[in-house]
Amino acid sequence: MLAVCAGPAAAGQDDTSLADRLGQLALACVHQEYPNKISHVLNDDGDARPPRELTPAFFGCYDWHSSVHGHWLLARLTRLYPEAPSAELARAALARSLTRANIVEEVRYLQAPGRSGFERPYGVAWLLQLGAELREWDDPDARRWQAALAPLESAAALQIKEWLPKLTHPIRVGEHSQTAFAFGLILDWARVAGDSEMAELLETRVTDYYVEDRRCPLSYEPSGHDFLSPCLAEADLMRRVIPPDLFAVWLRELLPGIPDDGDPAGWVEPAVVSEASDGKLAHLDGLNLSRAWMLEGIAGALAAGDARRPALLAAAAEHRAAGLAAVTGEHYEGGHWLGTFATYLVTERGLR
Repeated sequence: MLAVCAGPAAAGQDDTSLADRLGQLALACVHQEYPNKISHVLNDDGDARPPRELTPAFFGCYDWHSSVHGHWLLARLTRLYPEAPSAELARAALARSLTRANIVEEVRYLQAPGRSGFERPYGVAWLLQLGAELREWDDPDARRWQAALAPLESAAALQIKEWLPKLTHPIRVGEHSQTAFAFGLILDWARVAGDSEMAELLETRVTDYYVEDRRCPLSYEPSGHDFLSPCLAEADLMRRVIPPDLFAVWLRELLPGIPDDGDPAGWVEPAVVSEASDGKLAHLDGLNLSRAWMLEGIAGALAAGDARRPALLAAAAEHRAAGLAAVTGEHYEGGHWLGTFATYLVTERGLR
């Protein structure tokens, strides 16, 4: 069931109609090639080609990672809401993109010289989440799409496995290169896929990176282009890795400012976007959505009687309301990706 009660964007909508509205946002962009921002290493003149030829499965939605998670959105909502009006169109879009021929080209692109860091870690993490969604979907089409995607899934996982032992420090920013959020997505995939090697590697490295952290400077957030919270993402990751009783103690050291006195107001406020047509400034709408699911995840990892839960859940509700209100599709700068963040939040993907 879509967890939408706290969001004004969901007012008057049942679950299926909201799923349809979010699905339409992805359908509008997964095969829209332009405008397009490519992060592309050219090895010779032959690499000067349009996006649909370079990465034929994931060329829409302005950039590769948004195309990938747009496909994830379609898969997730169609799996959960097959009766939504957009479901058949979503199936057609997935079938068009996730072919063996297209994935062969995607693998070739990823493995070309100079591209070992392509979309690492954010886009790669979303690619693996797409794989997890297809693996959990008991449907003949989904099984066919997952089989087609598998070579790219394997290549993406290998990229991370080769990188993690070399990464000496975590990346603590609020945009795509942040490691905490990406590691959460990848760890969830590893557990779905049964990749114990990846799960064990991540659990070890995550502990190395974060377990000694203290007093994360939440008051410094957000930076003006953030769509992820460095501090909250770290806590949302660690609740996946350490036992609940230890997590509760660790969280008090990491974020000692979470109120536990019965007054949940004001300790972390939703961000305000000053210009929604500016793609970078609109990142803050995504920050509100991602903070909401991170706060919910952190609260869910604490015991029911933990005095910090009211403050966490009140802040989550505020951020949910602010974030969902911005998912309108009015501007392509936000419309090509905010639907994914809304879907991740309202379907509680990170909690399940």
